[in-house]
Amino acid sequence: MSNFNEISSKYEKDSVIQKSASEILFDLLNIQPGDNVLDLGCGTGHISKLIRAKTDGQVVGVDPSEGMIEKANEHYSGQNILFHTHLAEQLDYKDEFEIIFCNSAFQWFIDTKKVLKACNIALRQNGKMAIQAPATNNYCPNFIQAIEEVKRHESTKDTFSCFTSPWLFLNTSDEYSALFEEAGLSVEKSSIDKVTTSHSAEEAYKIFESGASAGYLNQTYYNIQVTREYIESFRNIIKKSFEDQAKETGQVDLTFYRIYLLAVKK
Repeated sequence: MSNFNEISSKYEKDSVIQKSASEILFDLLNIQPGDNVLDLGCGTGHISKLIRAKTDGQVVGVDPSEGMIEKANEHYSGQNILFHTHLAEQLDYKDEFEIIFCNSAFQWFIDTKKVLKACNIALRQNGKMAIQAPATNNYCPNFIQAIEEVKRHESTKDTFSCFTSPWLFLNTSDEYSALFEEAGLSVEKSSIDKVTTSHSAEEAYKIFESGASAGYLNQTYYNIQVTREYIESFRNIIKKSFEDQAKETGQVDLTFYRIYLLAVKK
């Protein structure tokens, strides 16, 4: 069974896509020395560490996964970063941060309206929040193709039919903007970009395991018991799909559609 507690030990090494996408957030937010920054959905803290290098202000990382926070504290203790375990919906800060940095986490929020209201309260006047997250129902055509094979395969189709997606995928940037505007934040940039990178089939599988498997193989999102046999078959089908998607060069052109949004508290 996969969830973020279980994948935390390999997340920092395998989260290639999340790391590269975060670079755009740094450009959007332009963190200044002295800024207080909240890393919302900080995972194992590798982005929090980069934030720490850009500011002498307070850096706080929050994540709902105890395993992720445990690894964050293990890796970055002594670097003056505060890590806390709790849901984004439970944020209780007020007028504390100039910056909220949210990288590859927005799709996981259970109640986005509640989260954004809490973020508005947590930001200081003229504070900024930026998100990067997979977007649209076709968020990664390669993943979708692999999952379609899981849906059809005799060994997995019945169990997978009992899966309910935990993710929020909106199909237009305007829909994302509307959520932020409703929370009282002014959207300055909002676009869904297509990003394609090349990887070996093995690397593509590791990228899948670094995030998507925490949903697709999580008992929480099935209404029947998930067996070890199902998990093994599921993973074998996904691996085989990436191998089949590879070109003659052995590389998979991995495509993601991602929302990049910058909002300001006016």
